[in-house]
Amino acid sequence: MKATLILGNGAVFHGQSIGATGDRVCEMVFNTSMTGYQEILTDPSYAGQGIVMSYPLIGNYGVNGADNESARPWAEAFVVRHLARRGSNFRCEGDLDTYLKQHNITGIEGVDTRAITRILRNQGTMNGMITCAEDFCIEDCLSKIRAYRVEGTVERVTRKAPQVCPAHGVQKLRVALMDYGVKENMIRCLQERGCQVTVYPAHTPAETVLEGNFDGVMLSNGPGDPADNVAIIAEVRKLYDAGLPIFAVCLGHQLMALATGAATRKMRFGHRGANHPVKDLAAGRVFITSQNHGYVVTAESVDPAVAQVSHVNVNEGSVEGLRYQNGNVCTVQFHPEASPGPQDTEYLFDRFVSKMEGGAW
Repeated sequence: MKATLILGNGAVFHGQSIGATGDRVCEMVFNTSMTGYQEILTDPSYAGQGIVMSYPLIGNYGVNGADNESARPWAEAFVVRHLARRGSNFRCEGDLDTYLKQHNITGIEGVDTRAITRILRNQGTMNGMITCAEDFCIEDCLSKIRAYRVEGTVERVTRKAPQVCPAHGVQKLRVALMDYGVKENMIRCLQERGCQVTVYPAHTPAETVLEGNFDGVMLSNGPGDPADNVAIIAEVRKLYDAGLPIFAVCLGHQLMALATGAATRKMRFGHRGANHPVKDLAAGRVFITSQNHGYVVTAESVDPAVAQVSHVNVNEGSVEGLRYQNGNVCTVQFHPEASPGPQDTEYLFDRFVSKMEGGAW
């Protein structure tokens, strides 16, 4: 079946349908990872978005249940140059096309994904539409595309009730994790370090968390514009004022910055991939990181009396981490749980554990 991708700037790409066949309008973003497509599809931070994979061959090792980062995929659409029809891997449990159909993800293959990536890089992230219709009115499609907005995504992806995840081995600490769209490996990284993790829905009041007498709090990754989460930001401020050790990642990093007076802005095309170089300013070292975000904290808005920039992106100098002057809070923009991607920055979980045990970051 034929399929067509229409971008918000009017560019049209013709290819073949993969996955579901319904029309799908979403924000189109690109990812430069060579592997990890299942973890990418199941990352809740992609809610409301369609993913263009710049690497040309996707699906070659199939899919399996162990690689899911959440209970279901959250991506709206999937765009690839070539989709492997069967997976070649001893862990393979099925093929990617069937997986996309099962989860109602509309897709297209046979298009020039590098050309699409260049458009999104040069002109910025934009909305798009995939349709399998033989006849369509381009103006009607563009009207739907331009009207679309990613919103209400944190409410969609967060857990509906608290969940307790026991420590792996001997329990040393108890951590409250605020689920704004958490990836499962983030929970596992804490469990493997002896933490019992209580995962709370995004809109849980700070008072409920503080009544639990936890050793520390983690703020997770998640989708959408951080500034839209006004009520959550107010609760994050209460957690900050309580003085507990707090470690925040991605959206959590942005929410903490907004809660303490800094500002965020939308990036031209964001950072999405498994090969982004980030410099730890205190260590004087560059780490390769996995990232997925379209917003960033603006450096000039950070009050030096509140926090200092601890990590920067080597490619363009944007803020990748903040160390707060109260000594209790550390936040990063990238994904230290690294699934998919490098494991260079998993040491940050060790530092969080050290802080909860009375040490330093």
